[in-house]
Amino acid sequence: MKKRTITFGALSLLCAAGFAQEVQQLDEVVVADSRFELKRENSGKTVIKITAEELEKNQGKSLAEVINTKSGIEIGGSRSNAGQNLGYYIRGGANRQVLVLIDGVQVSDPSAIYNDFDLRLVDLSQVESVEIVKGAASTLYGNAAATAMINITTKKATAKLLSATFRSSVGTNQAHNDQDYDLADFSNSVAVSGTSGRVNYMAGFSQQYTDGLSAAVSGTERDPFSRFNTNVKVGYEASERFSVDVFGNYDKFKVDIDGYTDAGFADTPDQSISKQYRAGIAPKFSYTNGSVQASIAYNKIERETKSDFPSAYNANSLVADVYNKYNFNDSFYTIVGLNYIRNEAEFDRDRDFTITDPYANVVWVSGFGLNVNAGARLNNHSEYGTHFTYNLNPSFTFSLQDNSYIKALGSFSTSYIAPSLSQLYGAFGPNPDLDPEEDRTLEGGLEFGSGVWRLSALYFNRNEENRIDYLLIDPDNFIYQYCNVAGDFTVNGVEAEVSVKPVDFVQLDANYTFTENRDQVALRIPKHKVNATAGFNLCPTTFASVSYQYMDDRLDSGNIQMDSFSTFDVYLSHDILKNKMKLFANVSNIFNEDYVELAGYTTKGRNVRVGFSLVF
Repeated sequence: MKKRTITFGALSLLCAAGFAQEVQQLDEVVVADSRFELKRENSGKTVIKITAEELEKNQGKSLAEVINTKSGIEIGGSRSNAGQNLGYYIRGGANRQVLVLIDGVQVSDPSAIYNDFDLRLVDLSQVESVEIVKGAASTLYGNAAATAMINITTKKATAKLLSATFRSSVGTNQAHNDQDYDLADFSNSVAVSGTSGRVNYMAGFSQQYTDGLSAAVSGTERDPFSRFNTNVKVGYEASERFSVDVFGNYDKFKVDIDGYTDAGFADTPDQSISKQYRAGIAPKFSYTNGSVQASIAYNKIERETKSDFPSAYNANSLVADVYNKYNFNDSFYTIVGLNYIRNEAEFDRDRDFTITDPYANVVWVSGFGLNVNAGARLNNHSEYGTHFTYNLNPSFTFSLQDNSYIKALGSFSTSYIAPSLSQLYGAFGPNPDLDPEEDRTLEGGLEFGSGVWRLSALYFNRNEENRIDYLLIDPDNFIYQYCNVAGDFTVNGVEAEVSVKPVDFVQLDANYTFTENRDQVALRIPKHKVNATAGFNLCPTTFASVSYQYMDDRLDSGNIQMDSFSTFDVYLSHDILKNKMKLFANVSNIFNEDYVELAGYTTKGRNVRVGFSLVF
């Protein structure tokens, strides 16, 4: 495997040798760290932006697989069977510390242990772009944004009267020791959109069915995964100043799962079903130098597990975010808002809590290089009273010749994680006396950029207080309970990213993450992780890429050692019919690496997928 790594690095260096040719600028605008459109060099964060172009070049993958290639992030379960539960191990954290937004609105499952959102509910064909802000982001986004905030932007209507997009793909779904290449993974989607006068609309449907793998590595039966998604969005522009969008979606997945028997974790006829119903409205009124916007959404989750120990959960949430954005001038931006959340879930009886947060944030982009992003939020929880969170994020940009710059950045930010309804009142170890967890993140780094390359390196230090964990409180009777753990827990690390476009037809991207948990054993979190991709526009209609990922040794539950591994993927696409139809093929884990992602669970081996997209 070391020879493969060296070969990949040599190819990358050879591709970077042609700087003399004309190149495309790497200019980029980011939004998520401030809610304002800022040039990347004026942002105080190293925001990860997954563009529509990048998503298009990852057809056939899940959203979790795409996010898992970014620095500081490990999505456990994304390399396993399609229905595998996902673990969000970002900057040494866990699911409870990651906040997910869809079109700027918080989404979660109030019945889940960690009140998190399940990315398996999202189909990549419905996503326009993704922005990820790592570190504490509670000032702008509220409860649970401790290690990362992931904002998923769905696709918008086209300017045409009528446009339609069809996508379809088929592939294998096989383990390392089963290379029969049976077709077992089928995905299809259709989206229709357009604009007529003041009205725009979009409607979409997608479906996936995956078979071929057993969830348990010791199993022999197949555990299929099926999902379908529907979404509708309608917008009305009443005038140049006022517009409103309404949306709704229904998402469902069903997965066969394995469980524990007398022989251990093995084949069982168990099944898990999740449904999401979501509807909302987003009005916007613009005025001179500013706008008033609102996002109001209702979300209902239904989950059921069919097994010898069946369970069923019903939960709903109401989220409202109203904010005023005002630009005093081209360098001073302000936002003042009020965020309201009501979570409800059924346990022993209906349980709920509300959160009402006023917040404010300011951004100053000076004319001499200094940029400041600062804000505060007053979190008012119906069970836990008032908590104050804040952020201070200065940066300084030194402009160089040839559109190059050097940016020094720093950040001090806090976050707040309230116990979930399940931890307070659920069926497994509830504790109504839990205190909220509080996190603090300190960051500092440098970013170098020009028209052809960008290099950034960042150090982070994250501290947890009142951490909530599932602990054995009565060994004699084997009783567990959620408890606050005494003491502080510290995680520190380094994230480095490089993006180079040496010539017009080559794009090189790589990142490295070092993560160190100082006060505890980090389960499933690698100390070292590397991702790299080399993309080649072979001609105006053909694109090819090679991707590499390295995962360091990790520990799993039961002190099980999981060895390091490396995987390579290849992707090829070709446009025909005047760029209206695209054919693509990809091979994942091309060398059929045998490795363990989650102890006891099956991991994917070499797999092949082919497909097409057609746009009218």
